[in-house]
Amino acid sequence: LSMHCGDTGVMKADFGKHSTARRITRRKLFEATAGAGLALPLTGITGNISAATSHKCNDLVAQENARKGTRDWMLTRALVDDENRRRSSRIEGYASAPSVRPGETLDLKVSTRPTSPFTIDIYRTGYYQGTGGRHMTRLGRFEGTPQEEPAVGEERLRECAWETSAELTIPTDWLSGVYLAKLTAEKEGAQSYIIFIVRDDRECDFLFQVSDASWLAYNLWPGGYSLYNDGENPRAYCGPGVSVSWDRPYAWNWHGHKAPLTLGSGEYFLWEYPLAYWMEKEGYDVSYISTLDTHTDRVGLRRSKSFLSVGHDEYWSLSMFDNVRKAVDAGMNAAFFSGDTCWCVIPFLPNAAGQKYRTITRQGLFGPLDDEAETPEALAECLARYPGTKQLPTLAPSEGLLIGARNVYPYMGIADWICRDDSHWLYEGTGMQNGDSISGLIGWEWNSGPAEIPGLRVVASGEVSDGYGGDGHYHATIYPGKKDNWVFNASTWWWWDGLATPPGCVRVTDRLKGPDERVQRMTRNVFTRFLM
Repeated sequence: LSMHCGDTGVMKADFGKHSTARRITRRKLFEATAGAGLALPLTGITGNISAATSHKCNDLVAQENARKGTRDWMLTRALVDDENRRRSSRIEGYASAPSVRPGETLDLKVSTRPTSPFTIDIYRTGYYQGTGGRHMTRLGRFEGTPQEEPAVGEERLRECAWETSAELTIPTDWLSGVYLAKLTAEKEGAQSYIIFIVRDDRECDFLFQVSDASWLAYNLWPGGYSLYNDGENPRAYCGPGVSVSWDRPYAWNWHGHKAPLTLGSGEYFLWEYPLAYWMEKEGYDVSYISTLDTHTDRVGLRRSKSFLSVGHDEYWSLSMFDNVRKAVDAGMNAAFFSGDTCWCVIPFLPNAAGQKYRTITRQGLFGPLDDEAETPEALAECLARYPGTKQLPTLAPSEGLLIGARNVYPYMGIADWICRDDSHWLYEGTGMQNGDSISGLIGWEWNSGPAEIPGLRVVASGEVSDGYGGDGHYHATIYPGKKDNWVFNASTWWWWDGLATPPGCVRVTDRLKGPDERVQRMTRNVFTRFLM
């Protein structure tokens, strides 16, 4: 390990929201997506399945999680500003890219207000004997100073142009994962995160896509500025003509859950981390990517047997959709452990300095708003509640033709998972029968309206109250692909709750009951089928 500081104070470390398309347009939509797979026989899975026997375990994940873990990755002094309860200006920062490969360098840009020395501790999140993380290295001590808060630009854009505080060259032996740069100021001990992905190019069983495009869309930093908010009007705007940037820290999450661990980490700890924790505990061969990797690296998706969309995965580019769809057509499995998935089309645009892929804006919708699954009354209520939505054109095929169901208003609220197809292999070994339920597993947003795909089966469904007086209906689905592959749609952000309660886990409602052996078994059944 060698470190040096230049005159600039930069330290370098070198380590060596809808169902199928309308019938009148379905033919065009199927042509646009190259069709769906033929139905395949649904045979049961026999035997007592465990991670050790149901899949090929790549030793890299097991070896990594056998290393000494720590809970020191958790924030203990998340001091949120009194005048703006979404950020901590005492110490905050962002990275020059959402994901980085071993051997590449990541710039970390940090501001302290007031001036304060600070350190950066790098952690990889995972299982690690139940601790949830491993300490990788420490950078610093650095002399921190206040960095300029950007003015409101065109399309409400808040885009920082901060000086680099540290350059981190990713060691070649760091395993792909979700990494945290934990920032700690000497004054008051204030702390926050910078979050980034270390990705690789190896063959793997599972590609875990974090939903960071949606984190970006909902990021309120520095005070009420997201794709939905202008810092003043509390009513969410859902139309075009607004932009947000990756060149800024993450504030506390948009959804109002006062979870200190989210300060600087997007929504990772709310909806995605528990699934990653559980998969690494089970020893699954998993590699991690950003939504930007899904956008830019079509070939890279093919290195995996299975693609996982996790959490609140609302914002997709046309290239993301096309790349995943073509990989599924070529035989890749896909599981959507997510809700509100593929509602809005975004482009990834350059920042003011010309760096690619640093801003997003709403460009359009997947599938038409006036779908048969959405009643005129529901559509009218949707357009009234979410101003600007009507201005978004339909730019892509129905998301249901990939996922199995789409976003049908009201698509928000909480419901029980209700078994509707107990003969399906999904339920093998769970003991569940039609009508049996799992409390609160569906929420906060879901997908609805099963798509017209050959062989598709609805495995769970039920009514949902959206919490605002409206009622919806969710559908969880499975359909066969063209090449003995499968696509599973859990139709919920909250699938993770039935899997694990890792350190720092925050349940946002008492309807969530925690790990459930039936959810764990269903997940193993899906993964086992994917690995056949």
